[in-house]
Amino acid sequence: MYTLNTGDTAFVMLCTALVCLMTPALALFYGGMVPRKNVLTIMMQNFISMGVIAVIWIFGGFSLAFGPDLGGIIGDITFHFGLDGVGVAPSTEYASTVPFILFFAYQLMFAVIAPALITGAFAGRLTFSGYLKFIILWMIFIYLPACHWIWGGGFLAKLGVVDFAGGIVIHVSAGFSALASVLYLGRRTTVRPGEPTVASNLPLVAVGAGLLWFGWFGFNAGGAYAADALASYAFTNTTIAGSVAMLVWLALDWHYSRRPTFSGVLVGAVAGLATITPCAGYVEPWAAIVIGGLGSLVCYFAKGVQERFAFDDALEVWRAHGMGGVTGALLLGILASPNIDRVSASLEQFLMQLLGVIIVAVYSFFVTLIIFKVIDMWGKPIRVTPEEEVAGLDNSILGEDAYKM
Repeated sequence: MYTLNTGDTAFVMLCTALVCLMTPALALFYGGMVPRKNVLTIMMQNFISMGVIAVIWIFGGFSLAFGPDLGGIIGDITFHFGLDGVGVAPSTEYASTVPFILFFAYQLMFAVIAPALITGAFAGRLTFSGYLKFIILWMIFIYLPACHWIWGGGFLAKLGVVDFAGGIVIHVSAGFSALASVLYLGRRTTVRPGEPTVASNLPLVAVGAGLLWFGWFGFNAGGAYAADALASYAFTNTTIAGSVAMLVWLALDWHYSRRPTFSGVLVGAVAGLATITPCAGYVEPWAAIVIGGLGSLVCYFAKGVQERFAFDDALEVWRAHGMGGVTGALLLGILASPNIDRVSASLEQFLMQLLGVIIVAVYSFFVTLIIFKVIDMWGKPIRVTPEEEVAGLDNSILGEDAYKM
């Protein structure tokens, strides 16, 4: 018998609001990082996902992710379609002390931010209509299956793959889709290989990073679905990893560039937060120190891979989110403690985590390439013209300017 708990309900409601805040925060973070001529476009791409993904989630998305399992691959779309059967009674499978409709809303916020993360990779190159088509297809063919495989009782969950708050489901899928997107679209014509781009507004980036960090407490601690000790561990591990990663990135940046940079501090913190996400509710606080430090190291030196293969990931989504998610998911298999939750570190768990990472990364990468190819074949080119790129997408697509100078 599952009984509604008002304390847990209030806690998950707050966490849902915090995760909702993260998408506008990401819009600020990305908006400050891109050149002035593309600020509104990338912010628009982030905000519009809140509307598009919500409609998909209501009409079949939630069902495919969390409906009764069909062969370990996807959920049954006939369950909960159009919110059918999604009421206040707690679920027997998910979040057993909070209203099922609140679980629906909490998971919706995760679905919203996942495609928004990818926008930083192809900044300044994608038409708005192409973007809308992309996030619809990406949600249906990549996010919903990956979500079901791990969180919805699919085949990876049955094998033992775990992901506390989205390191694999969100960061790996978005990060490797981001990599595929920049390889398909090619380099920006206005940026030469190796040429640094100047952020239009670093204070705006700082506001976005601060709000992302704030929202991340709901992102990770909410995965406990209860105001309990597990949520407390996830909450504390989140800020520990983010803080340590920020300092490690600062030290590396200072050493290699001979000066501390504010942008580096902000990116380092986000990399640490992404790395702790899959294991926030499975590790001791001391392990969060290790995870934050190693996550920062891996994400920092992933820059070398990016430069070696010269792929133009504008805001380095693959580097921070993709590799951060991979690192955290693998470290879970090495550092998980049975004193925190049901998962213990072992070779078997590590191999299961590795399998989950490989499957989701490879699947996301190649299906993203297919999605872009299909959109290009059946409509107008998905990439903006060179003239539009030079003028900036704010003016050429939206007809608006972020700053009146």
